[in-house]
Amino acid sequence: MVCAALLAASLVVSVNFGVAGLGVTDVVRAFGNFDGSRDDLIIRTIRVPRALAAALVGACLAVAGAIMQGITRNPLADPGILGINAGAAFAVVTTVFVFGGTASATFAPFAFVGAAVAAAIVYGIGSMGRGRMKPMRLAIAGAAVAALLSSFTTATLVLSEQTMDTIRFWLAGSVLGRDLELLKQISPYVLVGFVLAVALSRQVTALMLGEDVATGLGQRTALTKSLAVLAVILLAGSAVAVAGPVGFIGLVVPHAVRFFVGLDYRWILPYSAIIGGIVLLGADIISRAVLPVHEIPVGVTTAVVGAPFFIYLARYKVSQ
Repeated sequence: MVCAALLAASLVVSVNFGVAGLGVTDVVRAFGNFDGSRDDLIIRTIRVPRALAAALVGACLAVAGAIMQGITRNPLADPGILGINAGAAFAVVTTVFVFGGTASATFAPFAFVGAAVAAAIVYGIGSMGRGRMKPMRLAIAGAAVAALLSSFTTATLVLSEQTMDTIRFWLAGSVLGRDLELLKQISPYVLVGFVLAVALSRQVTALMLGEDVATGLGQRTALTKSLAVLAVILLAGSAVAVAGPVGFIGLVVPHAVRFFVGLDYRWILPYSAIIGGIVLLGADIISRAVLPVHEIPVGVTTAVVGAPFFIYLARYKVSQ
């Protein structure tokens, strides 16, 4: 209840915060007695969709990160660190480069394909060599693939100034200018991803104890991992389609949630969704507060907080 109340409060603050200086009464009027005024249009077409987009993206990334950490038993797993965000972003940039000014509502299918290909490449590289796949090996593979795909993305943008102009703010990670139509477009994918994640919560908890333990409990671990990866691709791909490659939410939030609720994924996943929404809403508010006129992309704000946390995990929580 406390977390739900915090999420609701964060949504209210996000909708009310801005250069125009609108208050709660203006928000209530915009939905209860809409008259087409400038203030009503700002609230209904800019601020409310932006707040909902931030909450949704934060929830998607946090749940995707929690699942990845569970099925790989890797505390460094995150859609951004393991290259999934970079794959989705490269696919979207390539689509815009090839087909021109594609509307953001059509980004989702291409983001899913890019996320899936990147996940397969990282997992394949991380599985090479003798012995079982180790957390640090997977993290290094993800960093390498993310760097490679990011360089391809940069090269594409250099070749096409039009592509750069179309998505440069999106590429830094931003919920600015998102509309309700885009959220409706990706909502089916998000819903399926969340349902899959919740349905697999018991199995992911068992996998956290080890694959041998999960097999001993009668689980079909290959099927569980395949469905879990599908959920991650749907959630991370949806998040990238809406806000671009926002990093570190999927890394930081699940660790914070485990500190309070333990290792049971029946609790970790719903709390990660709520806390992820709160964290990204807070980051978006901070991004607007630092430079009110020329705001900072929210992806920059999350990186400032998440990068030191990643270094801490790599240094103290991961065995080589």
